Amino acid sequence: MAHLIDTHTHLFVEEFDGDRELALIRAREAGVTRLFMPNIDDASVEQMLALCDEHEGCYPMIGLHPTSVDADWKIRLERVERWLHSDRRFYGIGEVGLDLYWDKTYLKEQVEVLHRQIEWALTYGLPLVIHCRAACSELLEVLSRYDKKSLTGIFHSFTGTEEEGLRLLDYPGFMLGINGVVTFKKSTLPAVLASSVPLERLVLETDSPYLAPVPYRGKRNESAFIVKVAERLSEIYGVPMAGIASVTSANALKVFKIY
Repeated sequence: MAHLIDTHTHLFVEEFDGDRELALIRAREAGVTRLFMPNIDDASVEQMLALCDEHEGCYPMIGLHPTSVDADWKIRLERVERWLHSDRRFYGIGEVGLDLYWDKTYLKEQVEVLHRQIEWALTYGLPLVIHCRAACSELLEVLSRYDKKSLTGIFHSFTGTEEEGLRLLDYPGFMLGINGVVTFKKSTLPAVLASSVPLERLVLETDSPYLAPVPYRGKRNESAFIVKVAERLSEIYGVPMAGIASVTSANALKVFKIY
């Protein structure tokens, strides 16, 4: 069985309250050996850490999600930062980024919060897990203020164009996170990957409970379903499943500095 790594799951959220343990068992049975969990906001840290404390192979991150940036962002960011400075170990700064899909009201604040969290990553030598939705140009503007070689991480849920992909790949310490979107019938992502993104720059993710792959689309996603993402990449790159698992898992461990 291929050993897979889910670099992005929110297994600690309420959607899993009814069968969280079973979801973990199904993930293990599917060959998922490690699960990396990006934080969401100041209210989600404790349940995320509790889950990671109870289960081997679960790795927490710390960060404030861009859609959690609101009128109280300073207080919320300060609470999250306190955890960063605690004696807890975090494997990345995430989930951070910019999201202008629904609302641009707090764009200025989202940019400020992202800058602060990038500084955290640089200070602590941690990778960034970056969320970007309808904000690629704005994200690249933020990142342009930093040395490309100093930053590492994952551009989470990449679904962009070939041009966007090439601009993101210009950051040598970053991987592109690929999830269930690559299996969607009308997705342009397979063509973009095949034409311009080497497998050596990809990691697998689910973003569960969201973005379930075909044939589970529309249902709650979970880490076990990452097999469908790997199978689609196997088709796109013409590489056996074992090869997809080996390369993407090595990429993930490199990003999170687990040797």
